[in-house]
Amino acid sequence: MTTERNLRRTVLPNGLILLTERMECMRSVAMGVWIKSGSRCEAAETNGISHFVEHMLFKGTRSRTAQHIAREMDSIGGNLDAFTGKETICFNVKSLAEHVPIALDVLADLVLNPIFDLPDIERERGVILEEIKIDEDNPEVLVHELFTQAFWKDHPLGWPILGTTATVAGLNKQSLIDYHCDRFHGGNMIFAAAGNLDHDDFAETLAGKFSTLAGGATLHELPAPKAEARIVQRNKKSLEQVQICLGLPAPPITDDSRYATLILNTVLGGGMSSRLFQTIREERGMAYSIYSDLSPYRDTGTLCVYAGTSAGKTLEVVDLILDEFRKLKQEPLSGEELTRAKDQVKGNILMGLESSNARMANLARQEMYFHEFITVDEIIARINEVSAAQVQMMAQRLFDPARIAVTLLGRLNGVKLKRERLVC
Repeated sequence: MTTERNLRRTVLPNGLILLTERMECMRSVAMGVWIKSGSRCEAAETNGISHFVEHMLFKGTRSRTAQHIAREMDSIGGNLDAFTGKETICFNVKSLAEHVPIALDVLADLVLNPIFDLPDIERERGVILEEIKIDEDNPEVLVHELFTQAFWKDHPLGWPILGTTATVAGLNKQSLIDYHCDRFHGGNMIFAAAGNLDHDDFAETLAGKFSTLAGGATLHELPAPKAEARIVQRNKKSLEQVQICLGLPAPPITDDSRYATLILNTVLGGGMSSRLFQTIREERGMAYSIYSDLSPYRDTGTLCVYAGTSAGKTLEVVDLILDEFRKLKQEPLSGEELTRAKDQVKGNILMGLESSNARMANLARQEMYFHEFITVDEIIARINEVSAAQVQMMAQRLFDPARIAVTLLGRLNGVKLKRERLVC
């Protein structure tokens, strides 16, 4: 099987990197502007500013109102969106190939020419404060936020992407303009596109659209934080369940052991056949939602297990999670389980690349973190090479009782989790 991709890369004179993938079978093109820094570059007093700026770029430019932007995209059946992460901000648009000139013009305009109008800032501040309340009302999101804040204590990686009520209230017009000037320049941006396009024609058009963009170097965030193995127990009587988030430090996104870590996470809690799902939900009926996930970053990462259960079962669920850690450390995977996990990971990767949006994002992330393109065939080969012994070694490396952090949120009813219980 070969999965050859038609990829091209051009660096514009101002440092903006253009990556394209030609997909002739598509009738559409997905395009994205990626800023190579996100919420982890923020100062404590401006936490949430990356996300605030992302919102403000949709509120109007020197030549388009917010309504004009929305109507123009709807008139071509296009989809315009954005998101802010810990290490990136992305503005993306998808349209039919014949409408790329309009879609690209709108995207370039909102990224390069925002006006940060004062009434719009005040309105959007209210919108973001409501968005923060949504997260506070969602116990699964809230327990992850509380866990992250305690795990990366006093480091921007641990702060909420949305900011807090206090920090969002304190952001003003000048701080938003300054942030946009500091971060949105050629050396700190990637433009990725995938779909029915010609690279050379697209590069020429893009160079014209982004000719006013200043150059500059890639900006680097603070060094990796030191993980803190804290136990946080937050009582919230309005909740029916106790939310459990139990995690440890994990390798960064570029680590050579990432494929073994991926297999380990898949076996542990990465689907319906995973050990946690089968043991805690299917065999014991102690949780509806139970999973593990990896959050890898440029220089660090976490592996977290999440479960929601009743107060009376909380400590037993924690014990069962730790039992699975212990088994993975002590016993190598069977050939059948290893093969199943590999096939699951490979299936997720291959199916995940079936849309032009996913391929566009894949181009940008590979450039951002690896500075080269790793083909799907190379990735599949690396997954196939992972041995049961490598997965066991990774379990022994990761599952260190002294490094386990736990956050419990909910109606605790006297539940007390002591560190001496966290043995695996």
